[in-house]
Amino acid sequence: MLSIDTVQTAFQQEYGIDSRPEYCFFSPGRVNLIGEHIDYNGGYVFPAALTLGIYGAVRRRPDMLVVLKSANAALTVTVDLRAPIENCVRAGWANYPKGVIKHLLENGHILTGCDILFYGNLPDGTGLSSSAALLVLTGYMLRTINGETDINKVELAKVCQRIENQFIGVNCGIMDQFAVALGRKDCAILLDCQTLAYKYIPFMLDNYSLVIMNTNKKREVAESKYNERRSECEQALIILNRQRKIEHLCQATLAEVDSYLDDPVLRRRARHVIAENTRVLGAVDLLTQRDITGFADLMTQSHRSLQVDYEVSGPELDAIVEAALQSPGCIGSRMTGAGFGGCAIALVETVRLTEFKVAAADSYQVRTGRPADFYVAGIADGVSRVAGCER
Repeated sequence: MLSIDTVQTAFQQEYGIDSRPEYCFFSPGRVNLIGEHIDYNGGYVFPAALTLGIYGAVRRRPDMLVVLKSANAALTVTVDLRAPIENCVRAGWANYPKGVIKHLLENGHILTGCDILFYGNLPDGTGLSSSAALLVLTGYMLRTINGETDINKVELAKVCQRIENQFIGVNCGIMDQFAVALGRKDCAILLDCQTLAYKYIPFMLDNYSLVIMNTNKKREVAESKYNERRSECEQALIILNRQRKIEHLCQATLAEVDSYLDDPVLRRRARHVIAENTRVLGAVDLLTQRDITGFADLMTQSHRSLQVDYEVSGPELDAIVEAALQSPGCIGSRMTGAGFGGCAIALVETVRLTEFKVAAADSYQVRTGRPADFYVAGIADGVSRVAGCER
């Protein structure tokens, strides 16, 4: 795990031995515990912020330049606050903070020059929302160091979603930014993606641990398949609306799907959406009762639905879920995120974590020829200032 001391040392290595950050911030990654591919269908999602994430260390400077460095990437980008800010390929990862800076300036926020170092332990391209973590971190950090003390985190999440949609060009929903901004320690968030009504649900695992399993297969086709699935759901909704007017696919019933959707592909897509939404609400009930094994069973059901009905898992995710379910101490597992690579999660008896990781890693390697990485993650608060690095 990263520490503030490590971040401070890295800042001095980048900006000079006599340089220390004035402030440090932390922005978590997120995992969606259950409720996949229903955010754009009027359903509920159930994300949680992670103890894995991205730190931001910052020191103000006397000019109007913002210097962006990352301990995880070689590229350094300097933004002149007096000049136009555009998305450009050569800026790479720095386009995310650039988009935030552009938005803040255009909306009347006062910014001064600063040196920034980002330092994360969140694997990139794995479905744990490194992009949302970076956007929310940048917005919260720059507003805080420039004197803003009452930042509305719901509005911050909405702004960061717009930046990712409009400046970065990724058609994402609100869930990632919302969980990163509003996470709460030892709680998951039951979020209605249409109204943004939300409720914190205790996520206390007792004798179990949440394990994140990285397939080390990046999600190359996730965006194209994501758009394809959205289109299929829209087609299903149009057909169902000929029978009964509904606003979102999640409002249909399984009986209506079986009666009115003749196309077998559209029927499978709709079945996943409706059943997954039911699983989310069932998961909340089970966790409220501290029924961890019941919740774990719903996780596994969710993966089967994503694998068979929604067809977004892929060979690597299926392999790591099967490896997990056959390994010591595991009571439930599912993919998380858009699919076609990235990460899966498992609930594992804490006393058997070592056995589990060895067995699951060996099985996955045999099945795919790839190594897997495992992270035991806690559930964290959302973006925040971190004490301990003030000058």
